[in-house]
Amino acid sequence: MTHIATRLSVVKPSASMAVSQAAKDLAATGVDVIDLGLGEPDFAAPAHVTEIAFAEARANRMLYTASLGTPDLRRAVCEKFRRENGLEYSVDEIAVANGAKQIIFNALMATVDEGDELILPAPYFVSYPEMAKLFGGVPVTPACPAESGFRLTPEVLEAAITPRTRWLFLNMPGNPSGAVYSRAQLEALGAVLDRHPQVMILSDEIYEHITFDGRAFVSVGAACPQLRDRTLIVNGVSKAYAMTGWRVGYAAGPRDLIKAMATVQSQSCTSVSAPAQRAAQAALEGPQDEVQSFREAFERRRNMVVEGIRQINALTLDPPEGAFYAYIGCAALIGAHTPSGTVLEDDVAVAKYLLDVAHVAAVPGTAYGLSPYFRISTATSEAELSEAVSRIARAVAQLDR
Repeated sequence: MTHIATRLSVVKPSASMAVSQAAKDLAATGVDVIDLGLGEPDFAAPAHVTEIAFAEARANRMLYTASLGTPDLRRAVCEKFRRENGLEYSVDEIAVANGAKQIIFNALMATVDEGDELILPAPYFVSYPEMAKLFGGVPVTPACPAESGFRLTPEVLEAAITPRTRWLFLNMPGNPSGAVYSRAQLEALGAVLDRHPQVMILSDEIYEHITFDGRAFVSVGAACPQLRDRTLIVNGVSKAYAMTGWRVGYAAGPRDLIKAMATVQSQSCTSVSAPAQRAAQAALEGPQDEVQSFREAFERRRNMVVEGIRQINALTLDPPEGAFYAYIGCAALIGAHTPSGTVLEDDVAVAKYLLDVAHVAAVPGTAYGLSPYFRISTATSEAELSEAVSRIARAVAQLDR
């Protein structure tokens, strides 16, 4: 007899977390493993952020806050959207949660009914389809291949929409692909959405500040202002400010949706911890110099990995336009034999081979809905990335293709 709810039977654990745990387990046996499974900057959070948070915690009682976040933090979020994206929101259109993932979770719990469809352009962030299924939603995952820059096109979007479509998810720069949309590309998608008023738009912009080659980031809200009343813009401090463990995400959206999300949050975690909210406020309101220096470091690392992978003739990698991942094509490895005689039947087998032989942890493309690829995080040191690429090259060279 099981005591586990049946709804969990269709939901898988996070693939990136699972890969990272496998790497930790292997490392615990004494193996020197390079874990490139999780997307987590290796920088310390800006010093002023931690200092302000600790000072506040020492000086004041840290009590429950309003479910949607402190008024001061929500005002800081409003100012961020105005200053950086040219978007005007009031405090009652802002939600704060324990990371961007909880923002998305709350939004889906508040809006998705059994059988509702969610368009998740593939490759997608691993948690999107699992969250959808948890609430009885149906993931619709149109392929957006490398030939289209891993971007959704208007034609593919139109073909994916049905009367049951509830949400369209966009993620830019994309995890795992690094794809960035231009204003014109977003406007073209907006023209399709104009014809389908039942479709809400969730724009995950958590990697907003990590773009390369001089690209300017354009928010969906700025490109498609006519969709404002059905658009939820998701962001947070984890990536741009190297504050993953602080767990603060935020969003701007229609008042009725934000109010519904507050109801969900008030009955789950109540609110984000008060010191973490103060830290997030300090990050948004304080100096932004380190955001730029982090971006420059990520671009150097991107360049190094792209050049290294190009030297491995069995792998492909289009230069990511943003974020801190490399989504590496491995079609030429499918069907290859390992030195032990095992056939690499798919990208799951490729990722396992890289962990077992190269001792490099990578996430298979299957987890992102588009194969055959594997994803590595480039959010670690140049020395570690250089060694990882060398190990991958040596492991590929051992295959009988």
